[in-house]
Amino acid sequence: MKTFLSITAFCLCFSFSSFSQSKPYLTTGGEIIFSMGSIESTPGDQNSILRFAPVINFQEMLNKDFSKKFGIFSGLAIRNVGYIMNGYQDPSKLNNQTYKKKFRSYNLGIPFGFKIGDVDRFFFYGGYEIELPILYKEKTFDSNDKINKTTGWFSDRQELFQQAVFAGVQFPYGGNLKFKYYLSEFHNRNFTSGGVKPYETLNTHVYYVSLSFFVFKNTKVYTYRTSSAE
Repeated sequence: MKTFLSITAFCLCFSFSSFSQSKPYLTTGGEIIFSMGSIESTPGDQNSILRFAPVINFQEMLNKDFSKKFGIFSGLAIRNVGYIMNGYQDPSKLNNQTYKKKFRSYNLGIPFGFKIGDVDRFFFYGGYEIELPILYKEKTFDSNDKINKTTGWFSDRQELFQQAVFAGVQFPYGGNLKFKYYLSEFHNRNFTSGGVKPYETLNTHVYYVSLSFFVFKNTKVYTYRTSSAE
């Protein structure tokens, strides 16, 4: 993974420094996330509930357009990622009672992607992102009553890094629609608490659809390019 990231970073830096006729530019945007989890668990697969996360999701992108039809980008992002599960069975309890669980973490991410289409207006994009979970939270509900909450910075309840792939479409005037799937499991299934592994039977991959605005276009860039075209 370190070798892959080093090679990718080198290629991006080299690409950004080439083709002087197209200067790199920064863009900023938020993200409204609708996420779910693909859950494989024992004794059977579980369904997840749609989770709405409008905050805090922030992205800063460094863009390099080689032509009007192709470009690449990287940057830095912080996002609220997680899922909601019904039917969780606590392995520390002897009964078969089930609970509702809400899992989430704030992740610091670095994307590596490409853009194809009219990079000034309408295009498709895709890529890979690696994320570092920095703040974990877990809530347990019995019916509608919250009975427990767990939080922690850089928690061992998750893997150290989360890997994901994404694809999306950028619409004119700044609107953006993206789908993202996490290749890494959300939980660290080897995590132990009180002699019990609470996530041992949970194999969960989070995925989401998000809406955002001006992720690849700030108002200055868009206004300048529209005026130039006119």
